[in-house]
Amino acid sequence: VQLQASGGGLVQAGDSLRLSCAVSGSADSINVMGWYRQAPGKQRELVAAITSDGMANYGNSMKSRFTISRDNAKSTLYLQMTSLKPEDTAVYSCNLHGLVRGVFQTFWGQGTQVTVSS
Repeated sequence: VQLQASGGGLVQAGDSLRLSCAVSGSADSINVMGWYRQAPGKQRELVAAITSDGMANYGNSMKSRFTISRDNAKSTLYLQMTSLKPEDTAVYSCNLHGLVRGVFQTFWGQGTQVTVSS
């Protein structure tokens, strides 16, 4: 299983961005997919996660501006970000937790840089 994140870039405060995470390979089942971010000098933090039945969970202060979704037919995870702030600047990574070849495993994609200028 491989994850490929894309959609990051340099935007201005107040702009919107949509990140995508394409999943390739086969999994017996996917339990949870999520987005995390890590800013320079800070610990990685949860942005949002979504279960196989569509239940979403968000990190602190993100629910009002970010929306996580998944398109199972396209094997793609999305993160719609609105009203971006400079403090949202970070590397955003996607992950997947599921059953692969009979073993529950967690996979990470490479990060995509989001930079928000003031």
